[in-house]
Amino acid sequence: MSPERAARVARAVWLGRRRYGVMHALQEKLVEARASEQVGDVILLLEHAPVITLGRKADPDNVLFSAEALAARGVDLEVTARGGDVTFHGPGQLVGYPILDLKPDRCDVRRYVRSLSEVMILIAREHGVESGVVDGMIGVWADREKPGEWAGAPWSHELAKLGAIGVRLSRWVTMHGFALNAEVDLNAFRLIVPCGIRDHGVTSLRDLTGKAPSVRELAMASAPHLARGLDWEVSPVEDLSEVADLEKALLGASARAPDPTLDARP
Repeated sequence: MSPERAARVARAVWLGRRRYGVMHALQEKLVEARASEQVGDVILLLEHAPVITLGRKADPDNVLFSAEALAARGVDLEVTARGGDVTFHGPGQLVGYPILDLKPDRCDVRRYVRSLSEVMILIAREHGVESGVVDGMIGVWADREKPGEWAGAPWSHELAKLGAIGVRLSRWVTMHGFALNAEVDLNAFRLIVPCGIRDHGVTSLRDLTGKAPSVRELAMASAPHLARGLDWEVSPVEDLSEVADLEKALLGASARAPDPTLDARP
């Protein structure tokens, strides 16, 4: 790591369970503040209330239920500007949204996406699951038949997706990020064609090993994995899950007029 990079420490924060739309609005404000150098690098860690999101190139047919039917099940539907297709977020899934300025030496989208994969691989390994990447399919994958081994997709018996990635960059400041399935209800993925992939299923740490830590536990212990995977200095994770005014806590003096929607939690 270069001396310049080592001097920049990303602030990591655990936000608890939050609605997707609220966190999307907060990300946009943080990206703007980071691009104008009003705040430093920050990594948001959280879990979402149930939501289906569509990326820039998503096929709407990959959402298998109407918005009304989803709402009746307590599932939000959001259209976003991230990359990727359709995915589900919900309780039991660790979501990470790094807001990082990749300038001057990290202006490489593929490298950044690979670093997010590495973060999830490292977290899964700590909990007894070996996983990896698959050519042509973004995200992190595991072998459901042999979760303690990963030799690559050609040697896997039952390939299943363990973690998803979708990113957006604005002026080389990152937004959106990764979602690692810890103990999420896998039945929720039947509401969609996950990431547009019909040939392989979705899995979780609990599905693979019979046990999983809580999302909070995963988040609070994640700083070393974030640092190693991103090759970035990362502070110990702060617990802001009980903070109502996240805009003030994260934007500080750069915050604009308070936005009451950012206080909302399910």
